[in-house]
Amino acid sequence: MAEARQRWGGKTVATFVLVHGAWHGGWCYDLVAQRLRSEGHEVYTPTLTGLGERSHLLDDRTDLNTHIQDVLNVIQWQDLDGIVLCGHSYGGMIVTGVADAVPQKIASLVYLDAYVPKDGESIWDYMSEERHLVFHRDAKPFNGRAVAAPPPAHFGVEPRNQAWVASKMTPQPMLTLTQPIRLTGGYNVVRHRIYVYATGPSSMEGFYPELNDDPAWEIKVMSYGHDLMVDAPDEVADILVHAANTPSHK
Repeated sequence: MAEARQRWGGKTVATFVLVHGAWHGGWCYDLVAQRLRSEGHEVYTPTLTGLGERSHLLDDRTDLNTHIQDVLNVIQWQDLDGIVLCGHSYGGMIVTGVADAVPQKIASLVYLDAYVPKDGESIWDYMSEERHLVFHRDAKPFNGRAVAAPPPAHFGVEPRNQAWVASKMTPQPMLTLTQPIRLTGGYNVVRHRIYVYATGPSSMEGFYPELNDDPAWEIKVMSYGHDLMVDAPDEVADILVHAANTPSHK
């Protein structure tokens, strides 16, 4: 597999593609990206269709496949190779689909307190019936095509960052939550995978026990809430650099 590293100002650098979660946008990685770029790394933080500064593109056809294609297009049109691909929360669905489609382009996968789906699963499958009802309620103002964003406290965002996060979040396209992912097995080619488990409020604890017992995964534990890239950008940047510098598992 081609290495992402190249020489820049005497430094060894890497290429990162950072994928946000539901209701968020590329903005949530601002501080992480600043840190990485200051060290000479190449960083892409695409905002998925229908969210953030692309919220005006939301329509009834915006689904999980749309978002996977968003990231695949970044890789294709920017001629990226040997990348560290990172997904937060719902973004785990995206990076899984991307890695399945172009495993030869991925050097490492990093899941930030994220979903790690199997073939045929959707975000909806991981939610309780009570949560389904809440989402249907929150989708009524948008004629069922999108779900209103919850308050930042729902993600355990630290109080000092809640106002900023609240000002940026936008409704999440409903089909991105209900459409199952389809995997062909290409995902398994990517050998180096890191799961970052947030032990604070609103963590994705459901994936940690299974992955912690799987030797194919490297586990990192952080004592923050779910929005790690917002509340702990330096620590997240350190993990990403570690992912770039760690040889793939054989």
